[in-house]
Amino acid sequence: MKRILIIRLSAIGDVVFASPMIDALRQAHPRAHIAWLLEPAQAELVRHHPGLDEVIVLPRGAWRALWRARRYATLAHELRTFVQTLRTRGFDTAIDLQGLFKSGVWAWLSGARRRIGLGSREGSGLLMTEVHPRGGEDALIGSEYRFLAARLGLDTHDFAMRLALPEAAIQTAEARFGERSPIVLAPFTTRPQKHWFEEAWRALIPELAQTFQAPVVLLGGPDDRVAGERIVADLPALNLCGQTSLAEAAAIIHRARLLIGVDTGLTHMGTAFERPTLCLFGSTRPYLRTESPVTRVIYHALPCAPCKRRPTCGGAYTCMRDITPDEVMHHAQILLGNASAP
Repeated sequence: MKRILIIRLSAIGDVVFASPMIDALRQAHPRAHIAWLLEPAQAELVRHHPGLDEVIVLPRGAWRALWRARRYATLAHELRTFVQTLRTRGFDTAIDLQGLFKSGVWAWLSGARRRIGLGSREGSGLLMTEVHPRGGEDALIGSEYRFLAARLGLDTHDFAMRLALPEAAIQTAEARFGERSPIVLAPFTTRPQKHWFEEAWRALIPELAQTFQAPVVLLGGPDDRVAGERIVADLPALNLCGQTSLAEAAAIIHRARLLIGVDTGLTHMGTAFERPTLCLFGSTRPYLRTESPVTRVIYHALPCAPCKRRPTCGGAYTCMRDITPDEVMHHAQILLGNASAP
């Protein structure tokens, strides 16, 4: 492997989980040129990683805009130019960590002779020269990527998630909070069955602010801003949903005193940055073991959980409702040393 292309186009959490592959590949191939192909929204998570030589951004949003505008000739020209530019990099090996057709096709288009797929489906296995199963321990964080690394002969002894931040984002977080370390809440994700209830967040926020005497901040995307305002209304908390870039949100998490969140990429960043983190899981349970002494998972193993994308509770989401603010506060105090572990 002299020129290696990692492909994991999205989403934020999976890019975080897959980040140990960079160091594992770099350790095995110290002189290799290692690049990562991904979408613009996730690019800032790995752009400054010291183990990467290059980040290649796939402008799918711009291409979709051209398609909607029926500018087909321009779209065809841009696609052709992107593929030609990708091929000029001369990749020997492409590793598709996403395992879908939309990612596998780029492994094939890269021109790499060795194309490695992780659990390839949607026909993408036909585009690979070798396919490895999604193995590992279900309860272990990022286990499928660790499993693939081991199959490729890479060292997985220290398979730790690692992100690197731009200096500008760090300075923005410092300017906002000064010497204070905020308590960060990440209440939002793409599926409602993964959410904790707004009234639970509202009951928790005053307890956090009073107990830890720290600013409480909500992070999320632009679509979460209205819900964030409902949660913080008349409470001692700041809604920053949709008001930061991803890099700035990551910088705030990097300096957090405590992070509490549902199964979303921002929550997983807390573990990557080794900040005290509480994960509230229910319909999904991406891991129970984090190998981090400062991350705790709150998960009630109901018979129907994890149901993933097929809830059977008729919208009751009992797995999340059974997590109480008192339970979260108890674990928060343990993490921050204000209570003894059970």
